[in-house]
Amino acid sequence: MEMNAESLWLGRMRKPVRLAFLAFAGVAVLLYAWLIANALLFEDAVSMFDMIRPKGRIVVLAMLISLAGAILLAALYFSDTRGAIEQEPDGFFDIVSLVTSRLSMIMVAFIVLVMLYEVVSRYVFARPTLWANELSLWIASFVFLFAGQYAMQQRSHIRIYVIYDIMPRWMQKTADVVSLILLLFFTFALVWGGYSDAMRRMLRLETFGTAWDPPLPGTLKPAILSIILLVTIQAISNLIADWKKAPEHHSPADEIDETEINKIRQTLGS
Repeated sequence: MEMNAESLWLGRMRKPVRLAFLAFAGVAVLLYAWLIANALLFEDAVSMFDMIRPKGRIVVLAMLISLAGAILLAALYFSDTRGAIEQEPDGFFDIVSLVTSRLSMIMVAFIVLVMLYEVVSRYVFARPTLWANELSLWIASFVFLFAGQYAMQQRSHIRIYVIYDIMPRWMQKTADVVSLILLLFFTFALVWGGYSDAMRRMLRLETFGTAWDPPLPGTLKPAILSIILLVTIQAISNLIADWKKAPEHHSPADEIDETEINKIRQTLGS
């Protein structure tokens, strides 16, 4: 996705955030290289089992903190630019959703790296891992959740405009309010019904029950409730931001992405 280099919200903080991101990433890479060297030289090396249980292992804990800091700072930095096909942020909650969208984009790259490692390890060295599939599922779950929030911010979720477009503006606003009320009811029901179970799983950090045994239930169940709340706040932000806008009318041509078509043409040399 082509990005517009103009700062959206960081302003003067853009360069410091970029430098901090590079510093955290550099520290994470150096510490990970040290862990790899340690694994090659010593028998009691840190394994992937220890990576999700870093208690008592300072280097592992420092590497994880550095990696988390690098990912968060990267999301902040890249959320300061707008893609060519992205809507201009105009709601009070849009920047938060742009940051989480960049988190999900970065996570996709991590899934690719994990699966590449698994394929090479399995088919080249005949040493399949016990953790690659579960780690990719773990990351992909958060990608899915954050993508829902991003879709809400971009108004890109599935909508049927056949009836909506022929409504007068006051009726469109009424339909938007009704839609928000239904979403609020769904969110309330989900949080009301799932809060106790989510807290119980999170407090005991419930694990997956496999050889690697990551805490998927203990992290994903609370994440579902938390992110659906973010989606609902984003829906409220959308309603407020769109309230005074002129009525929109949609056609099949709106779904055509001219920027991507031009890129494909350039790639094919036509």
